[in-house]
Amino acid sequence: MMYPYLTLNDDTEIVHSEMLSDGRVKVYIEKPDEKDGFHHATCYLPKYEWVDISGFSDEEMDFFKKLIINNAHVIIEFSQEGKFTKAS
Repeated sequence: MMYPYLTLNDDTEIVHSEMLSDGRVKVYIEKPDEKDGFHHATCYLPKYEWVDISGFSDEEMDFFKKLIINNAHVIIEFSQEGKFTKAS
């Protein structure tokens, strides 16, 4: 199950999974694009393993990488609680 974390002004959505059995948390970023359909990227916390990046520029990815680094502790906490509404 994936839970919403953040929606940016450009309609980019960031969602996260519950904590997986191996201790990782999947963070998925998706942005609608008129030409390509959707741009997307996946990051696995806590090691910041980026995979399946499609459509985002280097500048956009730099922004997302910083955003995830700055919010990883909150995302991991929420992943253990199951969703945003149950977090402290």
